[in-house]
Amino acid sequence: MRIRPITAADHAALLALWRRTPGIRLRVEDELEPFCAYLQRNPDLCLLLEDEHGHVAGSLLVGHDGRRGYLQHLVVDLPYRGRGWARALLQEALRRLAFLGIRKSHVFVLEDAPEALAFWQMQRGWSEREDIRVYSTTGD
Repeated sequence: MRIRPITAADHAALLALWRRTPGIRLRVEDELEPFCAYLQRNPDLCLLLEDEHGHVAGSLLVGHDGRRGYLQHLVVDLPYRGRGWARALLQEALRRLAFLGIRKSHVFVLEDAPEALAFWQMQRGWSEREDIRVYSTTGD
């Protein structure tokens, strides 16, 4: 297993991974141009997980606003689950954010993603917020 920064060249393989992963909802922002812009705004933070043969096995998109980190699309492909690789991606992302002075992060998990919800509920140092609601633009 190897973790490395995501590049624009990884886009097609990541889209394929995300499309076959229940609980990941793709949006216009996941298309190539906005994806590349996100990588440029967050250099070396978005992470790709490769197996021993160099195949894409997982991902984690990581950004920040200067104060807080934001995590999206934490995915480990089904054949690689149960090996602690999602936790490894998370730890590496938090390490990179801490290097930038960012010590608090947020992740938004869809209610219809039970495996993702279970993963985040088991993570030490993370807690579900019950004091806020999230509102998003509709994108229209």
